[in-house]
Amino acid sequence: MYNNMLTIRQEEEKDYKKVFKLTEEAFRGMEHSDHQEHFLVEKLRKSDAFIPELSLVAETENGEIAGHILLTKLKIENSPEIFESLALAPVSVKPEFQNQGIGGQLILRGHSIARELGYRSVILIGHENYYPKFGYEKTSNFGISFPFEIPEVNGMAVELIKDGLKNITGVVKYPKEFGID
Repeated sequence: MYNNMLTIRQEEEKDYKKVFKLTEEAFRGMEHSDHQEHFLVEKLRKSDAFIPELSLVAETENGEIAGHILLTKLKIENSPEIFESLALAPVSVKPEFQNQGIGGQLILRGHSIARELGYRSVILIGHENYYPKFGYEKTSNFGISFPFEIPEVNGMAVELIKDGLKNITGVVKYPKEFGID
């Protein structure tokens, strides 16, 4: 656990270069990565899906950026209905700060701010042993699917409020910046 003082705050423009480098480093050794996450963050910042309050950094007491999280707008389509949700991607923690709970702190703060902003749910593709700690469960439990093949255990959602996904079914529609059609 990272025990020193850590400030979680909204990302600012002055952080962009550091976050770009941090994101690239965080995913460099990951086998289930296309190693494009740092470019994705840049594209999403310029998109309609971007919510500045949900681009968060974890900063150490000496001003080093140890982690970053981004939640962007996402839709769940069940024609003719469209429901709003959030995508959690990516969660990046600098290699030397990994496995110290920083990603978890960022996720929980992101959930809290998203809830305050009126969002009801978050959807992600991630590791089946990590995200359930934060309340995530398989999207298939809710009747939500992805527009591409993924192992069922890796597509997950969390309700930010009670029954946040009640009676919401359909297919996840990512912002075009994700490059998923």
